[in-house]
Amino acid sequence: MNDAVTIPGAHARAFTLKRNDQIRIVNLEGSQVVDAWAFSASDLDEFMSNEHTRSCLEKLIPGAGDSLYSNRRRPILSIVADSSPGIHDLLLSACDIDRYRLLGVEEYHRNCADNLREAMGALDLTPPEIPSPFNIFENVRIGEKGELSIEPPLVEAGDSISLRAELDIILVLSCCPMDIALTNGPDLRSKPVRVETL
Repeated sequence: MNDAVTIPGAHARAFTLKRNDQIRIVNLEGSQVVDAWAFSASDLDEFMSNEHTRSCLEKLIPGAGDSLYSNRRRPILSIVADSSPGIHDLLLSACDIDRYRLLGVEEYHRNCADNLREAMGALDLTPPEIPSPFNIFENVRIGEKGELSIEPPLVEAGDSISLRAELDIILVLSCCPMDIALTNGPDLRSKPVRVETL
């Protein structure tokens, strides 16, 4: 391990990774969802795409050994190891200010969409759009009639996932600020994660 950074709950961090660089995301307290985005460092208009990933993998939950694909159908990130129960989400969008308004929150609430903008802004970059993130550790269930429900994450303290860059990328990781739905567990609290550069 060359470096380790702790991302506080409800905040995000951007990382510049070269092709084949690896990072490990460690859930320090358990139950914390991490929204992840990857953009090609040479062209921000190419980014990790959930719809293209679902199409290329022909499944809803990627696992160790799977690649995540860009909107140009190129592998952009791969899962190299996963010590968690392996439940992640490729369906839901990032929380944003309008999501919290729909939940009845009138004042400003930190959110993953703004976290993405803030984290990339720290690198003097602007995302061309807000793609749907790879929701690491998020537990979204599909019911018999196709309905979706957000359940408490199954990830426990110390569980981790390791990712490898397949291109030179800007990787953004956001500790989801959600404290109303069960996204981050029944304690309704956003918690920190540790990111280790391998």
